[in-house]
Amino acid sequence: MRILTGKQFIEEQNETQNKARNDEQLDQLVLDIIDQVRSKGDESLRALTKQYDGVQVDDLVVSAAEFSEARELVSQDFIDALHQAHENIHSFHKNQTEKSWFTNEGNGILLGQKVSPLDSVGIYVPGGKAAYPSTVLMNVIPAKLAGVPTIAISTPPQQDRKINPHVLVAAEVAGVDRVYKVGGAQAIAALAYGTDSVQKVVKIVGPGNAFVACAKKWVFGDVAIDMIAGPSEICIVADDTAIPRFAAADLLSQAEHDEQATALCITTSESFAKSLQAEVQLQMKTLERRSIIEQSIQNQGRIILVDSMAEATDLVNQLAPEHLQLMVEQPFEKMLTIKNAGAIFLGNYSPEALGDYVAGPNHTLPTSGTATFSSPLGVYDFIKRSSIIQYSEQALERVSKDIMTLANAEGLTAHADSIKKRTGE
Repeated sequence: MRILTGKQFIEEQNETQNKARNDEQLDQLVLDIIDQVRSKGDESLRALTKQYDGVQVDDLVVSAAEFSEARELVSQDFIDALHQAHENIHSFHKNQTEKSWFTNEGNGILLGQKVSPLDSVGIYVPGGKAAYPSTVLMNVIPAKLAGVPTIAISTPPQQDRKINPHVLVAAEVAGVDRVYKVGGAQAIAALAYGTDSVQKVVKIVGPGNAFVACAKKWVFGDVAIDMIAGPSEICIVADDTAIPRFAAADLLSQAEHDEQATALCITTSESFAKSLQAEVQLQMKTLERRSIIEQSIQNQGRIILVDSMAEATDLVNQLAPEHLQLMVEQPFEKMLTIKNAGAIFLGNYSPEALGDYVAGPNHTLPTSGTATFSSPLGVYDFIKRSSIIQYSEQALERVSKDIMTLANAEGLTAHADSIKKRTGE
């Protein structure tokens, strides 16, 4: 894991960004997949699942028998942990619920905002390199709290043609209505446009690989999406109070997601940087997903030496990382200076993995710098708001002149006429 100065890191970042380009080949491949799904429906889903996952699936919808079988395949410890996580996530997200509101001051004017849940949501749950029952909870629970009546999950099948049992049990605990055995760009297309087996939804949420992210980009507008998520990211800000063994473990925990994951540490301490570098190499040797981790650390892992905590803060706000850990003295005070981060973890005993599973806040977070303008997934992503306006005849007369003046200034005389017809002015 290379150690760079802040200036060297910025130069490296700029060079990487200058080399970046749109992957036209991926775009075309994904567009072809979307076209196949729209034209051939279930037939294309089976063919594409065979092509990309190497699995021949006949029934695309998980049956009740498969749910029953899944319950027998997972441990009681897993079920207990799942229920505890569900309780914590539910408790946190319940604070995000919104209510309709109205104002009526007795002057003939009623104004307000009507909050309604989305009609249906499709949640993509990744598969392949790992199973993600936690992602099920993180996406389904806020949708349930918002009142979404129809919630479906789509996730890639295993080689035995079935869905990972931990994912199925999580879906059952969370209250999912349907689970589809479809992954990749074809799953996004099916949820966006519908097939005989897959019901069309109005919004698609959930993380995925490059194919999934690209497909979400192309179906956006026909359906809503949460975000176009990139590879996972962690950034640790550390001073002399940080524990190298802990920081190394946290960096490696994100590096194991995939080879494109980014693990960074910004520190004001050269001695800590060298200790961390040694710890990363030591711990990496014993981890099960070592081959993935090594590529991630070699390609994207960096330790960045800065002169001050103010410089560290500026760099964090520029990077806008998905996960930020403040392993520093007085972390709460330092947190107040952070403007751009998906989730912020305070102190040596608040590891990123805590947020992934049981703390309660959502782990579906903005990546690739989008934390500058985006927020974690929440209940607010599953509702829509309608403005309510009601004026009495007398109330309309009081503002009619202003309306007509503004409408005429814009050259929209029919607007003005719609008022004149009512007031006779």
